[in-house]
Amino acid sequence: MTPYERLDAWIDAHFDEQVRFLQELVRVPTDTPPGNNAPHAERTAELLQAFGFAAEKHPVPQAEVQAAGLESITNLVVRRRYGEGRVVALNAHGDVVPPGEGWTHDPYGGEVQDGKLYGRASAVSKSDFSTFTFAVRALESLGASLKGGVELHFTYDEEFGGELGPGWLLKHGITKPDLLVAAGFSYEVVTAHNGCLQMEVTVHGKMAHAAIPDTGVDALQGAVHILDALYAQNTLYKQVTSKVPGIKHPYLNVGRIEGGTNTNVVPGKVVFKLDRRMIPEENPVEVEDTIRRAIEEASAAVPGIRVEIRRMLLANSLKPLPGNKPLVDAIQNHGREVFGCDIPAMGTPLYTDVRLYGEAGIPGVIYGAGPRTVLESNAKRADEHVQLEDLRRATKVIARTLFDLLR
Repeated sequence: MTPYERLDAWIDAHFDEQVRFLQELVRVPTDTPPGNNAPHAERTAELLQAFGFAAEKHPVPQAEVQAAGLESITNLVVRRRYGEGRVVALNAHGDVVPPGEGWTHDPYGGEVQDGKLYGRASAVSKSDFSTFTFAVRALESLGASLKGGVELHFTYDEEFGGELGPGWLLKHGITKPDLLVAAGFSYEVVTAHNGCLQMEVTVHGKMAHAAIPDTGVDALQGAVHILDALYAQNTLYKQVTSKVPGIKHPYLNVGRIEGGTNTNVVPGKVVFKLDRRMIPEENPVEVEDTIRRAIEEASAAVPGIRVEIRRMLLANSLKPLPGNKPLVDAIQNHGREVFGCDIPAMGTPLYTDVRLYGEAGIPGVIYGAGPRTVLESNAKRADEHVQLEDLRRATKVIARTLFDLLR
C-alpha cells in the first residue's frame, strides 16, 4: 500500500470513532451570544487527552471577554513536533450562533440519520475539530519520518470577529505557524474572502403621547429615512464587481432594529445594526466614510433628530499570500483523487477569522468538511448538518496534504 492508501485505510477504520468524537463536541452548547465557551474547550481538551494529545489551555482574561460582550473563552493549542521544518496550523472555531427555531432534530443531540450528522455547529465548524484531529492521528499512524510539525488551533471567537480567538493567540506570541488550513467546505479551496464592517446607528428623537404627536420627534420616521438612503447604496454596489472568482459585489444588510416604548407613544429612540460586506478590492476606510456620510446626509433632512454612529466590527478581507501555493496544490490534487472532481481555488463572500493569520503574514487557505455551499449545510439555520461521507473524505484530503507538506 502507498502511504496515501494507508492514511485512507486508517481513517476508514477509525471513522466510527471520529463520528462519536464529533457528536460529543456538538453536545456541549457554544451559543454566541451569550458566549460561555470555556466549558466546550474543557471538554475538547479532555477528549483530545484520550488520544494522547495534550492541549494547552489559553484562557482570555475575563475583563477582555466581557468587554467584547461575551462570557468566557479558553482557546486551545495542540503542538505535534516531528523535527526541524515548517509548522502547519489547522484552525477551527467552536463558537456558533444560537440555534433559533424550526429544528426537527435536537440541535445539541448529534443525531445521525440518513448519512448526516445533525446539530448546531456540526458543519461550521466543530466538524473540522474532528477532521483536523483525525487527519493528524492518521498521519502519525504511518510512523513515517517527518519534518516540521502540526498545530491544532481550536478557538472560540469567530462569530464576534476573531480578535479573542486567533487574534489573541497571535498577538501574545503563543503561536506563529508557517502555513495555515482553516475550517471550510470540501468542494473548493478558499484563498480569499470578503471583509465586513458592522455598525450600530442610534437615532434620537423626542417621545410624545400618540394623541399629540406634533409635540414629539419621531425617531422611527428618521430611521426609516436613513434606512432608505442605505438601501439605495445596495443598488450602487451592484455596479462594482470583484475580480476574485466566487465573490460578486459588495452589499449591505440591516439585521437588527429595536426602539420605542409602547404603541401609544411616539418613539424617542431607535437603534439598528448594519452589516456591510466588502470585496477584497475595496478600501475599508473609504467604505466606512461613505456609509457615515450617507447616514449624516439623510439624518440632516429630518428636523429634530440626532444620530450616533458606532463601529462594532471591522474585519478586513482575506487576500491570497504567495506562499499558499503548496497548500492549494496539495488540496486540489488530493481532493480530485478522493472526491473524484476538481476542487477549484476561489473566494467566498463570507468573512472569517482566517484573515488574522493573513494579516500576520501567514499564508493560509480555507478547507474542511462540508457540502458545495453554505446553504446546503443549513449552517446558521435550523437542522444544520454535515454529510458523513464529506467528513470522511475531507479528513483523507487533509491527512494526505499534511504528509506532502511534512515528509
